[in-house]
Amino acid sequence: MTADVPAGRTATVMHVRCPDRLPEETYRQVLEQLTDLSPVVQALPPSAALVELKGALRYHGTDARRLGEMLRVRTISRLGVDVRVGIGPSITVAATASGQVAPPGGVLAVAADQVTAWLGPLPVEALHGIGPRQAEVLRDYGIHCVGLLAAAPPATVQRLLGGRAGRLAADRARGVDPRPVVPRALPASASVRHTFPREALDGADVRSALLALVVRLGLLLRRRGQAARALTLQLSFAAGGNWEKTRRLAEPSAHDDDLRGLAYQLMDAAGLQRGRLTRITLRGEDLVDAGQVSRQLSFETGREARLVAESAIDRIRDRFGPGVIGPATIFRNAS
Repeated sequence: MTADVPAGRTATVMHVRCPDRLPEETYRQVLEQLTDLSPVVQALPPSAALVELKGALRYHGTDARRLGEMLRVRTISRLGVDVRVGIGPSITVAATASGQVAPPGGVLAVAADQVTAWLGPLPVEALHGIGPRQAEVLRDYGIHCVGLLAAAPPATVQRLLGGRAGRLAADRARGVDPRPVVPRALPASASVRHTFPREALDGADVRSALLALVVRLGLLLRRRGQAARALTLQLSFAAGGNWEKTRRLAEPSAHDDDLRGLAYQLMDAAGLQRGRLTRITLRGEDLVDAGQVSRQLSFETGREARLVAESAIDRIRDRFGPGVIGPATIFRNAS
C-alpha cells in the first residue's frame, strides 16, 4: 500500500512500524537504514521508530512520501523486512497513519492542511495514544470517532479520561502535538544488583533485598523515562553457578507495584530451599519510551492512590536523596 492525502504543507515526521517479534539485531539494522535518511532518529523498541524529516527533505531533494518508499525498498532488498510508514506534521498523526497501513507494509502520508479531514472519520481507538479502555469509555459516552472527540468540550473529555489523559486526547484529536522527535538509540536494559555481605538463605533478608532492588529499578526507569516489558531475575550462589529467569509484564511499566509483583513471582519460581545466595540481580528488559505507553484507565482506586503517592515519593527522593523514604521492610534492620 502506498498512498497519500492530497497536497498541503510538508509533513516532517515519519513513524515506522516493523513486523512484530522482529529480532533485536534486525531491528538495529532497520534503525541504521533510518539514519541513512536522517540524523534525527528516535528508537521506539521493540519494533518502531520516529524520524524527523525536515532537514532530510532538503538534503535528498524529494518529498516525504518518496523517502518512505525509498526506506521500504532498502529494508526489503537489504534486510528482507517490509515496514509500515506513516508520515505527518506531528508524532500523533504520523503514528496514527502508520497504524492505518495494512501489513506487510506501505506508506501513508498526511499533509498538514488535511489532518482534520483525515482524522475525523477514524474510529476513536485508531488515534495513537488511545488505549482500549479509554476507547470503551469514550464509546459508551457516544464518542465513537476522532472527529467527535475533537468536537467534544475538552473539559468533558477530561472528566471521562482523567485530567492529563483527557487533555492529551482532546489535543491530539485536533492534531495538536508539539512533541519533537528526540534522537535516541536503542536503549540497553536497566540493571540493579545487591551483593550480600555474607551468604544468605531464602528468607526475610533476601525478600527485603529483592524489594529494595524493585524500588531502585523503578526509580531508575522513571528517571530515564522508560518502561520495562519484562523482568529478569538472576541469583548467584556461594557454591558457584547462577539461576536466571525472565517473565513479561502484562503491559510495559516502571511502577513499583507492577515490578514487585512480577519480581516476587520470579523469586518463587526459583524454588529456593537451602541455596546460599551471594548476589541478586534484577533487570528491566525490552525497554520502551514511557511516553509511548498508553496508560489504561484503572477502576481500582487503591492503585491510583499508590501511583499518586509514588510520584510524590519520587519528588522527595529527588530533593533529599533516594534513601530517605521507601517501604518499611527495606529499613527494618536500620538503626
